[in-house]
Amino acid sequence: MEPGIQTTDMGHDSNSVNDLMFLHSGLSELDNHSIHPDWRLSSDHAPLTIVIPITEEHIVSSKCSIIKDLTNFIRNIDTSIISDIASLDRAVNEFASVVEVTWEKNSKVINITRHSKSWWDKSCCRDLEKYRSSKSLEDWKQF
Repeated sequence: MEPGIQTTDMGHDSNSVNDLMFLHSGLSELDNHSIHPDWRLSSDHAPLTIVIPITEEHIVSSKCSIIKDLTNFIRNIDTSIISDIASLDRAVNEFASVVEVTWEKNSKVINITRHSKSWWDKSCCRDLEKYRSSKSLEDWKQF
C-alpha cells in the first residue's frame, strides 16, 4: 500500500470501496486524519476527516493606478471629429499614446491591506489632525 492511501475493509464481501485521502507527506499539522466507520450509511464507505489548521494571515497585495490626468483626457475627447475609419483610427492611436505616456508618468504602486481605504487622502489626515488638536465639534464635522 502506498503512503497517504488508507483503505478500509469493513468485513463486507463485495463492492468494497477504497477510502482515499491525499495528504502532503511530512507535514505534522496534516497528519491527523480520522476514519469514521460509524458514520457509514448503506455502503461500505467509511468517511474520512481531517482538521486543517487555518491561521489568519496578512497578505500584502498591490496594484497600480493612474491619477486624474487620464480621466481628464478621456472627459475632453472630441468625438465630433470622428467621421470615418481613418479619423477613428487616429483618435484611437492618440488615446493609446496618451494612456501609455500617462501610465508611465503617473502610475504608482499602492499596497493594499485589509486596512486600506481608497477614499482616504491628505485632506483626511489634515482634518483628523486638526480635530485631534482642537477637539471641537466643527472640526469633527469637517473631518
